[in-house]
Amino acid sequence: QQVEMDFKIMLDPENMDNKAALKHPNDETRLPLITKKESAPRCSQRTGKGATVTNLWALPAFHSLGSPLPLAEEDTPQGTLSLTGQRLLQAPARRTLPAPPVVSRAAPFPEFPRQHRNSAGAIYGPYSSAKGSIAPLPSSNSMDSTQKSKPEWRYPAQQLGSEVHSPSQTQDPCLDWDTAVPQKAPGFLALQHHHHSFWGGAVGFLEPTENLLKDPTLPLATINSQKLAQISSDFKENPTTSDNLAVLKDQSAVEEIPSRGGQSCRGQGGPARTQSCRGQGGPARTQSCRGQGGPAGTQSCRGPSRRSWNHLAGLSTAPRAARRRHLENFYSRAKHLAANWNRIRTSRRTIIHIPSLGYSQHIREHIPDLALQQNLQMGRLCDILDANVDVIYICPLALSEELLQYYHKLLALQAAVRSGNPEDMADLQDRFKILTPEAINSFPDHHMCLATVLRYSPRTLQRLQLLLQGRDAYVVGGVPHLDDLAVADQLQVPLLGPEPAVAQLYSTKSGSKRIFASAGVPTPPGEWDIHSREQLLRALSQLILDNLEVQRWLFKVDDERGGNGTAFCDVLSHLECYPWLQREGQGDSPEARELALVKISQELPGLLAQHVQPVNEKRFPTWEKFLQTFLTQGGVIEAFPFSASVTNLTVDLLIEPTGEVTLVSSGDQLHAEGPLRSSGTTIPQRSVDPELLRALCSRIGEACKSKGVLGYFSVDFVAFTHPQTGEQQVWATDLDLCYSDQLALTQLLLYVTDGNLDCGSSCLQGPLGSKESRSQQVQQKEAKPPAPSSPRCAVASSQLRHSSLSGISYNLLLHLCQARGVGFDLQEKQGTVFVLYEDQKRHNLGMLTIGEDLQGVLLTFARNLFIIHQEISAPNMQGETNFKMAIREIEAILGVTAANKLRLEEQPWEADALKE
Repeated sequence: QQVEMDFKIMLDPENMDNKAALKHPNDETRLPLITKKESAPRCSQRTGKGATVTNLWALPAFHSLGSPLPLAEEDTPQGTLSLTGQRLLQAPARRTLPAPPVVSRAAPFPEFPRQHRNSAGAIYGPYSSAKGSIAPLPSSNSMDSTQKSKPEWRYPAQQLGSEVHSPSQTQDPCLDWDTAVPQKAPGFLALQHHHHSFWGGAVGFLEPTENLLKDPTLPLATINSQKLAQISSDFKENPTTSDNLAVLKDQSAVEEIPSRGGQSCRGQGGPARTQSCRGQGGPARTQSCRGQGGPAGTQSCRGPSRRSWNHLAGLSTAPRAARRRHLENFYSRAKHLAANWNRIRTSRRTIIHIPSLGYSQHIREHIPDLALQQNLQMGRLCDILDANVDVIYICPLALSEELLQYYHKLLALQAAVRSGNPEDMADLQDRFKILTPEAINSFPDHHMCLATVLRYSPRTLQRLQLLLQGRDAYVVGGVPHLDDLAVADQLQVPLLGPEPAVAQLYSTKSGSKRIFASAGVPTPPGEWDIHSREQLLRALSQLILDNLEVQRWLFKVDDERGGNGTAFCDVLSHLECYPWLQREGQGDSPEARELALVKISQELPGLLAQHVQPVNEKRFPTWEKFLQTFLTQGGVIEAFPFSASVTNLTVDLLIEPTGEVTLVSSGDQLHAEGPLRSSGTTIPQRSVDPELLRALCSRIGEACKSKGVLGYFSVDFVAFTHPQTGEQQVWATDLDLCYSDQLALTQLLLYVTDGNLDCGSSCLQGPLGSKESRSQQVQQKEAKPPAPSSPRCAVASSQLRHSSLSGISYNLLLHLCQARGVGFDLQEKQGTVFVLYEDQKRHNLGMLTIGEDLQGVLLTFARNLFIIHQEISAPNMQGETNFKMAIREIEAILGVTAANKLRLEEQPWEADALKE
């Protein structure tokens, strides 16, 4: 109720009903602090049990340099993000907070009460399909006039993470100088989620203010959240102390302290404390603090307060200065990399692969087995296929000797693959290193990304510095994070990737739509930057009326990945007014359309609540749970293709430092766990005309380059046959500004076949196998040399799961597979290669199957899954797996049945074995 009241006030501060609801002036959102334990009465003893623990995780927001990448008008999000227009968006676009080691669960997003819907509309502005009106912030006069009824942040004396505390009117808590911004407080998290668009700037003001308030000479201070919102939206590069103090309600009282000799403060409970602190000379001052029933105490402090004030203000800028330095060096080294790229790419060099998932903290918290998910790209090691490349792979898991030996033997196949002779295997251990940071187990509950773990692993960093001495090197990361910049800066090497703020802005679902709009490529009918229930209903109603042929509509949360934040609803099947719409709702008159919109919008709330199906039902069991996250993070509405034949495909691209855009991989997606989750690919793609696909990707690549994107990224498309015209349509649907699993498997594919992938023609060529070579020699009796290569294709997946894998060692599994004919033929350069991730749980497996034709490869892949399941499962213990769903997906592609091909029904598969 308290958090909901805060939102009412924030949404409509001028509403008298909201003011009247505040029965007590202290009923407000408060920031808890860590109560300082009583200690010996001298500051010099603070290094003992009463030591003040530095708040290591509360790093200030990074204040970026003047960005060379100004945001265009179409990049400005609408809805809640339109509070102050482009200036509001630039703050998060150019500054990103580091992921804190101590993070709590997010507070629930409260539903706006119906009586305040009009006020919400005033903030969101009138709805439009792309560029909505922008509602200005309240004027300073109106803010001052409603100051008493606004939500405020305080520093009450209570334990960090406790519930929001509201003391009585007659008492003010005594400020302790061990204060810290309480990032577990529900009100704090709710406000952070609601105003996430300027939150980087907000914390940039909060943290230096927090440091100032740790001064024991300062009185109780209250932070006014609306002043904070206004000042953060007008963010300045180098905020002064006055700027930071401007967010305080008690600004004048705090400013007077440096020149005042003493003050009084009332404690919140317990006897008064006395403490003596000696400074560097100067007159002594006294301070009295009356406790709750305790006698007055005195505090003596020697030292110039203004010097202490300036010292604290200076300390608060140190982390920000480090972030600024990291970004300066990032751009400086990026320029050097671009200037020397043509030389570097053809000479001896070292690539440091850091497959880090630097998503926001609330996303990483919901990724099961985060370390495992960061280790699905072991195929990056295959960059050593280039004789000039050495690879250092930063591994998020401690691999056993058995697993390390597997990769040593796999990578030693390079010479044997080229010759076709297994005896030609050569040890390449001097060409690659697998390093595991020593801090991987130091933060078990903090959900840190790999880049952050590496940053706090000094021994690994020191070893990296030794390995890189005198070498050309650069870092290839994963999902960009600020700590990628910090690590690259410490290693003094460039980073082949975008600035994290740019990646985070355009990797969201709404951000990708802005890229596609800028590129002018076809996209599904839809709307993005949805942040309110009213906006969602208005947008969906309009989309349904304009696209009555669309049966299914998708809802995608901005920040979620892998289908976890996706839900769908077959609207037309449940829309009662649909027959009326077909008859009369599509008239040209404004009155007819308005009536149709009213009818649709009246049905939608109940229809959505009853019929929406989230893809991840464990995380979102109901529509309301999903909607809560959808409105908090923002999201998009998108049409699902209105066709019986739909194919999804992924294309990987590289924007080189010189600006050249290159296609590096492509594949048609497999969907073992539903049509909205990719579980593998067939490489190369065969569903879209290569020329059309190359043209679309080129336009998207140029748009990304204009926004400051660099390095590897992937684009998802959907292709389908239009039911009326019979022509193929291709829509761009998603954008991931990071190195993909498909690309890592493609690198492995090229390594074990010594092949070449031409994405421009969607053609994979490999050297002739021994049988092919002999056959061509018989056919060609003339002196003509045989064809140097033959077509290849592959099925690859990094998402195979089977709980029974944990009951068998990898060595035994490989021997069993070999005995059943599952393996790789070096002479024919065909067969199956496994990707092993870890050997603790051993529930996950990667598999790559290579052959000459797509149908044969798909059948081999399905047969392999069936054989593995037979070998590792007992009749009464089938295990939890997605193997059967993958086999069924392949059967559907081939149009065959289990009875006449794989006879899978002979094997008992229990239904509960398929549960996640």
